[in-house]
Amino acid sequence: MLEFTSTKEVLGFSKKNSIKQIDLKFTNLFGGLHHVTVPITRVNEQFLKNGIGFDGSSIPGFKTGKQSDMKLIPDINYAFIDPFYEVKTLSFFGFAYQAGSNEEFLLDPRIIAKKAENYLKAKSFANMSFWSPEYEFYVFSSVNYKNEQNISYYEVDSDEGLWNSAGNLEPGKGYFNKTGKGYHATPPKDKLYNFRSNLVSILEEAGIEVKYHHHEGGGAGQVEIEVPYNTLLRSGDIGQTIKYFAKMYAYQNNLTVTFMPKPLNNDAGNGMHFHQKLFNNEVPIFYKKNIKTFDLSEIALYYTGGILKHTPSLVAITNPSTNSYKRLVPGYEVPIGVFYSLGNRNAAIRIPKYSTTPTDKNIEFRVSDGSGNIYLSLAAMLKAGLDGIKNKVNPDKYELNEASKMQILPTSLKQALYYLENDNSYLKEIFPDDFLKIWIEEKSKEAFEIEKRVHPYEVELYFDC
Repeated sequence: MLEFTSTKEVLGFSKKNSIKQIDLKFTNLFGGLHHVTVPITRVNEQFLKNGIGFDGSSIPGFKTGKQSDMKLIPDINYAFIDPFYEVKTLSFFGFAYQAGSNEEFLLDPRIIAKKAENYLKAKSFANMSFWSPEYEFYVFSSVNYKNEQNISYYEVDSDEGLWNSAGNLEPGKGYFNKTGKGYHATPPKDKLYNFRSNLVSILEEAGIEVKYHHHEGGGAGQVEIEVPYNTLLRSGDIGQTIKYFAKMYAYQNNLTVTFMPKPLNNDAGNGMHFHQKLFNNEVPIFYKKNIKTFDLSEIALYYTGGILKHTPSLVAITNPSTNSYKRLVPGYEVPIGVFYSLGNRNAAIRIPKYSTTPTDKNIEFRVSDGSGNIYLSLAAMLKAGLDGIKNKVNPDKYELNEASKMQILPTSLKQALYYLENDNSYLKEIFPDDFLKIWIEEKSKEAFEIEKRVHPYEVELYFDC
């Protein structure tokens, strides 16, 4: 990625590199990506400092028609040359501001992420958080769906799908992953190796480091890309960029990418696990040698306790789709209970066994998925953990053992929203007052729309009643 220190540097770079357009990208409250593009002939220092106006009432979760005038100001600390535009374009992520008053628009997810970082900086025990998300997604060769009064269906296809093992196969196409057995598959079963490798090369050319990539457990086209640690706001930007690049590169190759938590029945779902740790300046604070506490420091334990305490409400933000809870079911190495454990992939929080040094020591929140707005997920997790430190929440009662009774994760979006309505004070100081009303109202509508619809499997079960 490109990081500029001044608007003059942006203009100089643009001239030297024959940039023809400036693109401003931003994220709506629910995670959707938007953009506006400006010819370089219209770009000067005033534009880079004051931004461009847009209609906030047309952006999901932003503003009503009566208060719609907003402006988008580029964040010159994060940019890349967009590899998918035919016209050479320098792309920035932007911050949303109120038109006229020049006040930050507090429902802008990047503003919320920035506030979370600033909130942590004011603490005496730590001033930086670092995050390493795991990006799981499916790559399909075709997607079809329809929902009408008299018809409801979806159909996806993958060249790796075992269902394609019968019929007239092209020569050399007889290699398939068994359902749920795609983890670290090798070619020729891993038919997406070149897709991932080329995608990773494009990401790295744009300045986004990649830790590794591999085929995931889902037999029919599931893959994973993991990136190294970065700061909170930057991790959100990288997450949105990875989603954008993955979808665009798939589109160029007549494929379709989805981060949907559970696109296939009886196969692995897509999570977005968040490895996280706190530092005080350059000093890691999550490590303390003690085998009884998994080598976690007291602060790390309290932080873990805070996330576990608030997990039932937290998932309404990190897992905000009705489809999320079809992933969180037994049998797929995913959490179903609120507990922490060493190396256990069924735990809500896993303490990785291979993190054995002070710098590497981290906790991994495994519940979350890609249907969440990554900026909000990051900010909410941080705030829940900090609340645990503030109130010294002991995570021992969340450790899975014979003496403890495991709390079960919410089993539906509706249930998660109920928890969020009743446990949200830990989000204050970062999330604006009207966030809860807008979020719960919109997500409740989604839940109701699913509840009232006839499911095709219901027809199979009950048509002959």
